Amino acid sequence: MQITQSLTQTAQLMPEHVVTVYRGRRRTAAEVHDRVARLAGAFQSLGARTGDRIGIVSLNSDRYHEFLLAVPWAGCVVNPVNVRWSAAEIAYSLVDCQTDILLVDDTFAPLVPALRDAAPNLRSVIFTGEGELPDGMLDYEKLIADADPVDDARRHGDDLYGIFYTGGTTGAPKGVMLSHRSCLTSAMGSQVTTDMMNRGGILLHAAPMFHLADLAAWHLACLTRATHLIIPAFSPAGVVDAIAEHGATDALLVPTMIQMLVDSPEAQNADLSSLSRILYGASPISEALLERVGKVLPSARLTQAYGMTEVAPVATLLTADDHDDPALRRSCGRPAVHSEIRIVGPDDVDVPRGEVGEILVRGDHVMTGYWNKEDATAEALRGGWMHTGDAGRMDDAGYVFLADRIKDMVITGGENVYSVEVENALAKHPAVAQVAVIGVPDDAWGERVHAVVVLAPGAEVTADELRDSCRDQIANYKVPRTVAFVDALPMSGAGKILKRTLREMEW
Repeated sequence: MQITQSLTQTAQLMPEHVVTVYRGRRRTAAEVHDRVARLAGAFQSLGARTGDRIGIVSLNSDRYHEFLLAVPWAGCVVNPVNVRWSAAEIAYSLVDCQTDILLVDDTFAPLVPALRDAAPNLRSVIFTGEGELPDGMLDYEKLIADADPVDDARRHGDDLYGIFYTGGTTGAPKGVMLSHRSCLTSAMGSQVTTDMMNRGGILLHAAPMFHLADLAAWHLACLTRATHLIIPAFSPAGVVDAIAEHGATDALLVPTMIQMLVDSPEAQNADLSSLSRILYGASPISEALLERVGKVLPSARLTQAYGMTEVAPVATLLTADDHDDPALRRSCGRPAVHSEIRIVGPDDVDVPRGEVGEILVRGDHVMTGYWNKEDATAEALRGGWMHTGDAGRMDDAGYVFLADRIKDMVITGGENVYSVEVENALAKHPAVAQVAVIGVPDDAWGERVHAVVVLAPGAEVTADELRDSCRDQIANYKVPRTVAFVDALPMSGAGKILKRTLREMEW
């Protein structure tokens, strides 16, 4: 099976079905099918050959959707670029995987001169924006209009679909190689596990489409013949308007986005009743936030996915029914039907149920490897299992509870402290909107537990009050010895808190 198959079948069976909605443009399956076949022909006319990499650096749009289909249609490999990177970081990915053709929109067109200087392999730049065509670039719509449609190359199975660069939360980005099989296995296995997306519904793309979290939802929407309702980027007002105007039934959001949405003034009086399912990831959701979701989005049922780019991306799922059990809300669910999970010690031997170890994942959804990094691939996939670098435990019912990133564990006075446990305790205080816990150097303890806190609007609290609140929930040695209050936490493109950045700031 190939990723383009869903478009071909939808165009055959439901040619008038609306596939994309973006800024007033509505395109049917028949239209998208024709445009994708012509765009693939345009890529080939520019010299793209089987296996070549084609990149995009753009905000969300209907043209992004077409790119994700036209590249494999042409026999090539997608390289969706992190839009939060600097020009130097973007150029690194283009050079690393030898991307030959790049698509850019209005927002990122000004970076092109610097990218051309830093990435001499870049042959062609295609402008996908709405404004005036910049010098030296090719016009997206003209390329489609002038190109002849070509047959689908039918890349499938173990053929490489894309190279997805990690966000760099634990170091330099690595190009994760994912096949058609791995992406489709994750999507189909997730839908079978919990029927997590409405069939024939309307999926709102508000999270960045370059990231595999939103791409996972994109795959699900393609398979379930949903309409892709696309806004350029997340904003609470933009999400509210899109749901209210178009009746979105599904959305992929991270907890920070959910929090901003339900706390926004725009959401308080809007009709958001069409939204029946929210898929979220990046971190568990707090009890306080769940309560606010219930008030503002009473029709929405939540599903949490845990995973990573390297597993395309779903490993476990906490279903909507699981969210009804308060004891399970801190877990990330049980293995999806396509995913095997083990919890092991440093020797890769399984630890007893309930004990913390590293989470290992195996299945057809796991990556092929890291692009041009054989040693890193061998280390990550040793023994045939993806070593996630995440610490967690599994209870007797098979629910997985994250403890921490292995590298985020704080060792203070010889005791292991998992930052997630401390963050959960701090998050229960009503004054806390967001929190990250890290270890910082300490002469007496080696490391000390340090909390970085963003307060809720209008809230006031002291560090001592937060520590007192924690002591009622966790052991004294886990309580933060120091607390810093900030206006915002550094975030990756996936909405994950960049603890590496926090450590660099504190150290």
